[in-house]
Amino acid sequence: MATDTTNRYSDKDLEEFKTLIQEKIDKAEHDLELIKSAYMNDHNNGTDDTSPTFKAFEEGSETMSKEANSALAIRQEKFIRDLRNAMIRIENKTYGVCRVTGKLINKERLKLVPHATLSIEAKNMQK
Repeated sequence: MATDTTNRYSDKDLEEFKTLIQEKIDKAEHDLELIKSAYMNDHNNGTDDTSPTFKAFEEGSETMSKEANSALAIRQEKFIRDLRNAMIRIENKTYGVCRVTGKLINKERLKLVPHATLSIEAKNMQK
């Protein structure tokens, strides 16, 4: 009845997604390094501590900045992990198959959200 190609994306399609995802991983890892280096630079030995005038305000904003950076880094690490998991699904030839409906996830959705594991149909069912 249904052929194997209707249950999964072709090897050619998978190769295209693999390239797209690898580019996203590279960019995400680069962004993560920027976030981490910004966090590390919060510990610089500048002249901030020699001027006590706005010290209390700076410390408050510094704490918020560190928390924001930390949250950003955690989110970025999760994004990279999700992208790497998508690469594994490509290798297993299960990439692009909705984990709820078993149907192929729309190609346009995968281009926008390459680590998606749910079709729009399944996502709407969750609401």
